[in-house]
Amino acid sequence: MSHRLPQLLSFTIYGLCTVIGVVAFLYPFWLPVVQQTANTSQARADDSPLLLTVLVGLCFMVMLLQVQTEVVSTKFIALLGILVAINSVLRFAEVAVPGPGGFSPIFFLIILTGYVYGGRLGFLMGALTLLVSSLITGGVGPWLPYQMFTTGWVGLSAPLCRPTVWLLRGENKGTEIIVLAVFAAWWGLVYGLIMNIWFWPFATGPTTQYWQPGISLSDTLTRYAAFYLTTSLIWDLFRAAGNVVLMLTMGQPVLRVLRRFQQRFEFRYIA
Repeated sequence: MSHRLPQLLSFTIYGLCTVIGVVAFLYPFWLPVVQQTANTSQARADDSPLLLTVLVGLCFMVMLLQVQTEVVSTKFIALLGILVAINSVLRFAEVAVPGPGGFSPIFFLIILTGYVYGGRLGFLMGALTLLVSSLITGGVGPWLPYQMFTTGWVGLSAPLCRPTVWLLRGENKGTEIIVLAVFAAWWGLVYGLIMNIWFWPFATGPTTQYWQPGISLSDTLTRYAAFYLTTSLIWDLFRAAGNVVLMLTMGQPVLRVLRRFQQRFEFRYIA
């Protein structure tokens, strides 16, 4: 029971993180009045600091609980720190030498971390990568907690690839990377689809592409689809393509390294 309680609390906190994230993205659509502005970079400037504090606090709480479950978890937390540092450097390189469109090299390592080590570590990998890299690159703003939630969900959902790999793999080891590449491409598009929502309810523009309080759900979806196709689709296609290229070219060797660490860390003492 002593090990089950921290695990139960850990799962509860992850569930709470997800609920808070979904509500944070969607709550403006429930408000009767929203102050819309052409300067979307300052949207949600009032609530973002509180949201960031809550999210960072929950992340550290999860890590403390993870360490308490078993002694070997401390090694996984150390590995998480190394992986976050590597990914933060990759994002710094991305900012220094911008790639085409929305391409970013950070997603493929977040996906592989969640796939190999589980969704809980994947969520921390995604959220902390954005936090640390934003501090390094100076990319701290109202958008940061929303980026942390979304990249956290990327890592959290990565284990969903396992059943598909198990069903399709057979004798073909390349199937695993193909499944992960498709998953990475999907998140390349969905990441942008989700992230636009952090500012879209507060933005102004043509009525056919922007939200207004009081419109129906169908009108909201229609306008958002028009906005996304006009402003974001091409940008996100570059991200999806970059994720696929990185997964196909580097996925297999990185998987071997991550699994080697997993085999070294996951052991049991037999009396």
